[in-house]
Amino acid sequence: MLCSLNEQEEMNMRFDGKCAIVTGAGRGIGMATALLLAKEGASVVAVDVSEAGLAELEAQLRALHADYRLAACDVSDERAVRMMAAEAIACYGKVDILVNNAGIYRDQLMPFVEQSSALWRRKMEINVLGMMDLTQAVLPQMIERRYGKIINVASVAGVYGLSNMVDYSATKGAQISFSLALAKEVGPYEINVNAVSPGNINTYGESPQLSYFGRSGTAEECANVIAFLASDEAHYVSGQNYVVDGCRKTL
Repeated sequence: MLCSLNEQEEMNMRFDGKCAIVTGAGRGIGMATALLLAKEGASVVAVDVSEAGLAELEAQLRALHADYRLAACDVSDERAVRMMAAEAIACYGKVDILVNNAGIYRDQLMPFVEQSSALWRRKMEINVLGMMDLTQAVLPQMIERRYGKIINVASVAGVYGLSNMVDYSATKGAQISFSLALAKEVGPYEINVNAVSPGNINTYGESPQLSYFGRSGTAEECANVIAFLASDEAHYVSGQNYVVDGCRKTL
């Protein structure tokens, strides 16, 4: 039976009435995810340290007539993160979906013996501790309501490691382990926790052919997987790490 356009649109509103926080929303996978969730009905709290990135996202959210809030926040600042989470809960009464996407990796790619400990600590503060702080801030109300979807954006670097990116690989491995362990703790409260590990994604305008598809992935392809895990369609999926790498060629 064929559906009318209006019926198709209603079917695609998977997140109507849901509130989602997306970090690192000012570009790439975070931006694509925020836009997809908003397009499908979610109220989106978009978080990024870059005000310019948030301004770019806002223009697209406005075009969608989306319900959104912008938060210029450095996720390595615990106090700011917890305040932002509290404000989101106060504004919408709840947070249903948390996408921990904020992260850094591109600065100073070099052999481990040449890296500074200051760089390791910065990546740990953003990639790992920022994720943990924000997750802890939203979890109590998820537990109380017995509902929540948490998706942590890790990387294939955390699955099989990348040379000259040892510190980054370590943080991404930590994100995956955190996701699998937390899923076991909060499963009794009907809360889903999963990780998504992208491979080579053409976020920065590069297109090395590192997959057997002969191309890089797109931010939108990652966002589609994240949105599935954020939806009730994936209610029985938890404690998993979804690798989105087009069957990567090289390690």
